[in-house]
Amino acid sequence: MYATIQKWGNSQGLRIPKALLDALGLRENDRVELTQADGGIHIKKAGFGHRTLEERLTAFYGRPIEEIPRLNDQEVDWGGRSGDEVW
Repeated sequence: MYATIQKWGNSQGLRIPKALLDALGLRENDRVELTQADGGIHIKKAGFGHRTLEERLTAFYGRPIEEIPRLNDQEVDWGGRSGDEVW
């Protein structure tokens, strides 16, 4: 299967035939990962799925959610108005 690189705005674009997209389970607006290897470009579906807040915090802190220290739960009084804030 062949395709042609064409001007697309200020960039270059490559249209992927529908039959190939269907065979790979890709559709419009799917994120893909592009890598350069072996003198070519490899395209694969990106592994970015929905992650919960707990999963994001665990990845950020590098430890289980139970081991992440909690912040102070008390309200903080920041004082009165000091400028043109709208309350």
